[in-house]
Amino acid sequence: MDGVLTDGGARTEPIRFDDRTRNLVLSGVVAAGVAILIALQIFASTRGFQGPLESLFNDFAGTPKSASVPWAGLALAMVGLTNRQRVLALSSAVGIDVVIAAIRYLAGGPLTVGNGAVIVLTAIGVYAGLAWQGEQRRSALMGVGLGALLIVATKFGDVWLHITVLAGPDVLDPYVQLADQALGNPAWVMGNVVDALGSVGYAVLHWVYIELPVAAIAVALYQLRKGWPSHHLVRTFLLIGLVGPVFYILFPVVGPIFAFGPDGNGFQVGDFWPSVVPVDLTPSAMPFDGVTPRNCMPSLHTAWALALFLHSRQGPWWLRWGGTFWLVCTLAATLGFGYHYGVDLIAGAVLTLTLESALRAPERGWGAFRVKLVVGGAVLLAALLLSYRYLAVEIAEYPALSAPLLLGVPALFAFAYWRAFYRDRELVEIASDSVETAPERLTRG
Repeated sequence: MDGVLTDGGARTEPIRFDDRTRNLVLSGVVAAGVAILIALQIFASTRGFQGPLESLFNDFAGTPKSASVPWAGLALAMVGLTNRQRVLALSSAVGIDVVIAAIRYLAGGPLTVGNGAVIVLTAIGVYAGLAWQGEQRRSALMGVGLGALLIVATKFGDVWLHITVLAGPDVLDPYVQLADQALGNPAWVMGNVVDALGSVGYAVLHWVYIELPVAAIAVALYQLRKGWPSHHLVRTFLLIGLVGPVFYILFPVVGPIFAFGPDGNGFQVGDFWPSVVPVDLTPSAMPFDGVTPRNCMPSLHTAWALALFLHSRQGPWWLRWGGTFWLVCTLAATLGFGYHYGVDLIAGAVLTLTLESALRAPERGWGAFRVKLVVGGAVLLAALLLSYRYLAVEIAEYPALSAPLLLGVPALFAFAYWRAFYRDRELVEIASDSVETAPERLTRG
């Protein structure tokens, strides 16, 4: 078909850009990204912590901050290569990593990997840009761009966590903890559950929690196994990482293990978590240390794990079970480790569904169904944050009313999302097929 079918039945033509316009836009985005990285590096240097360019240099020639993220970036880059090129890239990256890791270890450094993946990723991008043409060049550069963006996004995130500390000397944990009482204090409940699971249970949850990018790459590679679909998990992951941290500045929260537990560095209310639930109906913002990131509201681990779960639904049984396992374990870990409150998780889920509503099924256009979901999700997220801050006392005092609202309204939003993109998707496809085959029916009749 020439156009795409919208909810009203009318056809809308997709917007197309010629190569020159696309290259200009990409060049502008890259230039802006480089300028931001330089600015952040200068800011970090003046404040005495590691900046993004310094961290990137370590990925090339020093000790990578993460062993898995560079390899995840290279995995994305290999989507745009042929099988022969993938074997060459993978073997080169492994060889370089082994040599550099051995030299570093013999010199007394840590035994880790990642340099080879970053070096080969860069080499692929340079070679594709200079030597390849046409579809081969476009596909390779798209993969390299996504892989590089994933790596750079983590560098930006590291700096942003330091910025949250500087921007939020006072934290709002007393308000959030009070609102969480309407849900039965799930962080306290899960904290005791994790303690009961022992060292093995803790190790499993911890591994799932820190290796979320690895699970995401597994789902993304399945989606990208045959090329570049109109929508895939990497787009959602990156957008969550771009939008979510903004709320850390607007709503600084450190989490129960810091504000009410043993990791508060002397700034905590008391050593309550997870044994005793404090009750204070006169909450106020509390000053906190200059080290702990204010990165709780919303829970981005929940947001990413939910996105992974949603994107695993269209895969085979093992991928669906894996997405479910990662979501359940991530939710258990975020609460059971004392990193988040229950209301953080609700906000993270609403954030994901809102962003997914903007990204999913782009071929359907921006009809009323999508506008309603995106605007509704944004309004709901704002309402949740405002209620946590200004209605915390009332939420805690009337749990029979507030708990169904805190859980029920986001559940209704999730139902609207499912109806638009899962149930109604079949109706749109049927209508599209009917329009397409109408001339054939006329000739047969």
